[in-house]
Amino acid sequence: MYQNGYEQYKMQSVNTMTHGEMLLLLYDELIKRLTRAQMALEDENYDSFDKSVQRSKDIVHYLEQTLNMEYEISYELRRMYEFFQYELSRLQAGRNTAVIQELKPLVAELRDAFREASKTAAV
Repeated sequence: MYQNGYEQYKMQSVNTMTHGEMLLLLYDELIKRLTRAQMALEDENYDSFDKSVQRSKDIVHYLEQTLNMEYEISYELRRMYEFFQYELSRLQAGRNTAVIQELKPLVAELRDAFREASKTAAV
């Protein structure tokens, strides 16, 4: 019963988020999944590593698919997401933590830029 109530709460929370809040949540989740992939790789837990990388790829794919191409910035974001997908595929194939260490700051920088933009838009 409690699990069902929690699931309903989560769904309502997601459904009432602004686009900016949802975007920040996705970037935070992407960073979290990259961190999990790194820890799993260090622990040689390849099943967890593969799941974390796949979830990261799913998030980036979603971000790319939801771009509004009416805005010029969307073309640059698409290129960035394509780069992320390439790097994630490289990570999955090579299991190299250096790729994660390169990606995480880029994702964090993009998240921070969106956070600042959403603050500016709210003012």
